[in-house]
Amino acid sequence: MSGADTVLLPAKFPTDWPISTVGAQFHIILGKMLDAEKNVGTYKPYLGNRSVQWGHIDVSDLDMIKLTDGDIRKYRLQNGDLLVCEGGDIGRAAIWQNQIDECYFQKALHRLRPRSGYSSVLMRYLLEYYAKSGFLVNFATQTSIAHLPKDKFVTVPLPNPPLHEQQAIAAALSDADGVVAGLERVIAKKRLIKQGAMQDLLTARRRLPGFSGEWEVKRLGDHVRFLKNGTHSRAQLSDNGPVKNLHYGDIHGASSILLAPATLSMPTLDLNSAGRLDRLTTGDLIFVDASEDLVGVGTSVEITDVTETEVVSGLHTIAARFDKSILVDGFKAFLQFMPDFRTHLCQLAAGTKVLATNRSHIASAEIALPQPREQQAIAAVLSDMDAEIQILESRLTKARAIKEGMMQNLLTGRVRLV
Repeated sequence: MSGADTVLLPAKFPTDWPISTVGAQFHIILGKMLDAEKNVGTYKPYLGNRSVQWGHIDVSDLDMIKLTDGDIRKYRLQNGDLLVCEGGDIGRAAIWQNQIDECYFQKALHRLRPRSGYSSVLMRYLLEYYAKSGFLVNFATQTSIAHLPKDKFVTVPLPNPPLHEQQAIAAALSDADGVVAGLERVIAKKRLIKQGAMQDLLTARRRLPGFSGEWEVKRLGDHVRFLKNGTHSRAQLSDNGPVKNLHYGDIHGASSILLAPATLSMPTLDLNSAGRLDRLTTGDLIFVDASEDLVGVGTSVEITDVTETEVVSGLHTIAARFDKSILVDGFKAFLQFMPDFRTHLCQLAAGTKVLATNRSHIASAEIALPQPREQQAIAAVLSDMDAEIQILESRLTKARAIKEGMMQNLLTGRVRLV
């Protein structure tokens, strides 16, 4: 396309990269319209919008559609086809790699095939860059959800580097994606291993070496003191008060079941507002008292490493200080994963829009608990697993950031590959 200065562009591309368009570089068709009453022919598996994610295609739960012989010729996927979401998360794209022997696609997806050799892999990354930078919205129509109609999609501008450079960029970004995907797989596996360990160790199904004997049933209310919490909304909190305030939203969003107030940025209260509230200390267990679903019932964090930091429990929280001879520090955080305790709270939770937990629900729980030494051993094993996962998640965050930086540099030509 000539006259690049008249074309809406997402970035300044190198002068030796001609500007083309999606329509000039790719044959594009929309998939088969779904209509159970009108569709005739043979049932075939097909991809919908939800099957196409960024960089991969999920074929684990495919629906079937009736297709005629003409439909089969028109909509059958070939290895290397680029599939692009037309609605919702517009531009979300992945390449079909013969995940199953035969498959088709419905109208919520565009199928792209190169006209003259343009790299489909490079196109996939350009779409991700365009979508995440907000550029693709310029070509969307918006009703209840965004759509990327074909007549606008074909006009989306594309840089057109030489083919060898397209391949080099695509290979570099694919390698970066491979690192990300590899870490995601390892983390998923580690989480499954940890989940299995919790199911075994927190139910006495498996015992650690050196421990035996029956666990003793305890009524939690006989061994706990509930602390006075605040009721200040987010709007009533500030960023520079002397007393940190633990809000229920911070618990729901916590990345760990252990919370060290000194290391976290938290909203605060002035001394007058926090005057009669109990100060939290190491070992206190803070529950949320409301959840939108059963999964969130019983969600809690255990306070750790409190030194000189003043912190109080805030709105929609329940602060519990347990007898440490019954529940040791470090093990309390796993109470929320013990099946008997979770079942107890879920059975008592009430509400319409939200599910509520209160102090009496927690106090009335009767659960079998190991002796303190075994609690410490269990907590050590599970905490080591948590620490390993957190290290991997930190590496994943860095790998994703590296990939984002590579996309910005390579896809705009700021950095050139030889």
